[in-house]
Formats: sequence, structure tokens, C-alpha cells
Amino acid sequence: MRVLFIYPNLHAQIGFNYGVGYLSSFLKSHGHETGLLNINDRLGYDFDLERILTDVRAFNPDLIGFSVVTNQYSYTKRIAETLKRETDIPLAIGGVHATMAPKETLETGLFDFLCVGEGELAMVDLADSLENGGDVSRIPNIWHFDSGKIYPNPVRPFLSLEKIPPIDYSIFDFQKMIDAKGGWVGIMASRGCPFRCNYCFNHRIVDIYRRDTGVNVRDLHYLRQYPIEMIIEDLKRLLKTYRNIRMFIFDDDLFTMNREYVFEFCRQYGKAIDVPFVCNAHVRVFDEEIARSLSEAGCAIVKFGLESGSDRIRRKVLNRPMRDEDIIHAFKMADKYGIHTSAFVMIGLPHETVDDLMMTIKLLGTIKPGRFRWSIFFPFIGTKAYDIAKDGGFINWKKMESLTNFTEESCLDFGEEQNLLIDKLAKTYPWFVNAATDFPSAPLYERLTRMVLSMDKRGWAKVRQEMRDLDAALSNTLLNSKTPHYSIRFNPFMGVRDDWLERGED
Repeated sequence: MRVLFIYPNLHAQIGFNYGVGYLSSFLKSHGHETGLLNINDRLGYDFDLERILTDVRAFNPDLIGFSVVTNQYSYTKRIAETLKRETDIPLAIGGVHATMAPKETLETGLFDFLCVGEGELAMVDLADSLENGGDVSRIPNIWHFDSGKIYPNPVRPFLSLEKIPPIDYSIFDFQKMIDAKGGWVGIMASRGCPFRCNYCFNHRIVDIYRRDTGVNVRDLHYLRQYPIEMIIEDLKRLLKTYRNIRMFIFDDDLFTMNREYVFEFCRQYGKAIDVPFVCNAHVRVFDEEIARSLSEAGCAIVKFGLESGSDRIRRKVLNRPMRDEDIIHAFKMADKYGIHTSAFVMIGLPHETVDDLMMTIKLLGTIKPGRFRWSIFFPFIGTKAYDIAKDGGFINWKKMESLTNFTEESCLDFGEEQNLLIDKLAKTYPWFVNAATDFPSAPLYERLTRMVLSMDKRGWAKVRQEMRDLDAALSNTLLNSKTPHYSIRFNPFMGVRDDWLERGED
């Protein structure tokens, strides 16, 4: 059977879809053919329904599968409407949006099948059944829509990762993606996360699997790691197949969740691979031993999710009960072993006050990470944070429907004054962080932030699009004088410290 995946990823960063890559490899290992339409304007594939329809017909699939997140769902619906009207190819949908809202998604009448949770076994069963004329209404993980009726099915237990063949990079125009991302290549060493942050899907996925399988969290085996030997071989294969790979990014939710695994991985990686890497950690699962091992293995950057500098917001809104002391200690350990640090923060969180916003800036000014990335909170359907935002009356539903990313504007309404502040922060966040540091450049940025804060809505609208150019000009002057500071680099929502920029790195 010929299965064509469609992955809308418009007006967003160039991203590798791990789900599609693993589904493709699993389908191929069971005798099916796969293809992909990676619809990303930055890779030269704009949202063009005529082109999409032409490409679908050229591939001539027996089944089409969409992989979708909520803020790309509007594009998915328009593509599905066109395919429903112009073809009779069965349409399936999966990904986090489908898993979080299966009933609402199928009730649109646009999709024949919907995959809840992990889909390797489910998609093979579906493809086999369609090819052989089998019963498609009783496949675990697959919900079926037929003649106006939904046929739901429970999920099956999680699959052991060693049973999944290596991810299929070839389905993507992968060399083009590598070049577009400056030689940075993503990979996964594990699945799952032990934490239950309110803004993330993990807690909901665990609840679905517990309900359907009837087992407790420990016996779910949601937290799984690929055998280290498999990962090393996959990395070697990538280096042999593709050129210009300069950095590996381990995109696991929490790379450091198993200490002994981390130590053994670092030992093997350091011997076998001569390419630096990036990984995600949690400040409560990071200490000096881990920092030392990562550094010795070639870890260039370790990323931590802080999300807010407000203890109240972390605990009551985000369900991230970590202390400022934990955060400060983790960053000190990484700094001690020469690992460049990266902090993730969010602005525009439900129930967030101006004081909370400034606490986040103050915390960043205290820990002085190597870089930080800010995003604007988006209430993903199915998460507890979505419920908090909805119940609090914060969501602007029309704006939420129109947003395609979580970096340009907020779909929450805090009132005109705070809405304006959030927009200003989204454009000039490094200025505020610079002002909160003990850098020699802090007084300059204090004056700039006062200027930004003094602008009314009309005045701000006239200059907001010029902020990145102004930031770059300021940064170049400060770099020439070797004055420490952060500036907006690599994308419009990342602040990078000058010492990394002086290295000439991406």
C-alpha cells in the first residue's frame, strides 16, 4: 500500500517531524511504500492547494495521513476539504491535536480515521486492513468515522523502542533541511517525561493510556529509552549519509531523566562520535556529576525549561514546583564545566501579572544563561493549562483560531495595557534582560526599556517592526567594544550572549 503523509508546518521554524519519520520506517519495514509533503514556506513549499492536489495525484496514494499540532490545524482542514472534494482517498489524522480532541476532529467529517497516541503498530494495522479488505473499525488506537458515526477504540500498550527500526530521514528532503538549519540535526534518545507540567501533553497522554490499558503509571512503560548502541549506529549512519552535520540535538523531553543511562551514553558517545551535541535537562535532574559527564562527551549546550520566574505561576499555573535555588544551582554547574546554557521562558501566561513578567526577566538577569528563548503561551487543547486559560476567561477564540505559531502574538486577553506590554516584550525581550543584569551595558538598556515602556499603542505600532534591526546595530557596536550583552540572533525569539557570538557559531 502507498501511504502519503502530509505535514503542514507553515510560518514556523523548520522542524523535523519525528512521528512521521518513525511511522514511515515502521510502514516500510512491513512492506508498505511511503511519501511526504512537507509543507513549509521556509523550505520552498508554500500553502498552495493546487500544488498540494497535484503532488497528491502524482504520488497516487492509497491512504493519506496528516500529522498535526493545534496551531497548524486550520491549514490541515483546508487541505482535507480539498482532498475530500477532489479525490476519494481515505484520510487519516494523527499527532497531538488529534490525540487531545479526537471526537471534535472526527465530527468535522473530513477524516475517515484518527490515531490516538503512538501510531507505529496502529498505522501498519490500518494499512494492512485497507489493503486486504479487513475490518477497520476495531483497530486499537484508531478511531473510525463512517456514515456520520464515530467508532472509537482503546489504545494498546506502548511499544518497546528496540522493536522500532531506525527513523526514516530519507522521507524528508533531509540534506536541504540540514543546510537550512546550519548543520544542526535533531534526534531522539527516549520517549516520555516523568513530569506533569500543565502546559504539556504528557500528563494527558499518560491518563489516556492508564484509562484504556488499566495499568498504573509504573507499569505503563511510558518512559522509554532507545538502546545506546542503536543511537550510536543511527548517528554514524547520518554522518555517513549526509554532509555538513555540525551539531546533534537530542530533542527528548528530558534527556537526563536516567542518571546511569546518561553516564553510559556519554562514555560511548565520547568514544564514537566527534560532533558536539545539545540536550534538554530539568534543573531538578541535573547535578555536578551529570554536568561533568555531558561536558566530557562533547555536550555544547544544555537547555532548561524555566518558563517563569514567578514561583506562584510555576506552581499554580504550570505545575512546575522548582525553586529559584534549584535553577541557579543547575546553571552554575553547567557553567562550571563549560557548557553553554539555554533557558526557555514563556510570557502571556494565564493569571500572570506585570510583576510576574518582571520576575522572569529578573531571574534571567541573575543566572545569565548563554541564551534564552521566549515564547508566547498558547493554550493547546487537552492540556490543563488550556482549561486554566479557558476557565479564567482569557482566551480570544477568534485570534486562537488564526495563530499558526506561538512567537508572534498572544491569543489571551489581559486588558489593553498588559496586552501592549506583552507585545513589547515579544519584540525586545533581550533589552529587558540586559537591563536586569550586572553587565556594563545594563544602563544603556535601562534607558531603552524605559523608552519602550513609555510608548502608547500608536507610537509602538510605528516602530515595533524596526526593533530587530535596531537590536542588531546596537549589538554590533557592543561586540566591537567587547561589551557583554544579549542580542536577538538566529530567530526573532532568541536572545544570545555575546561570548557565543564572538565564536562565530550558529
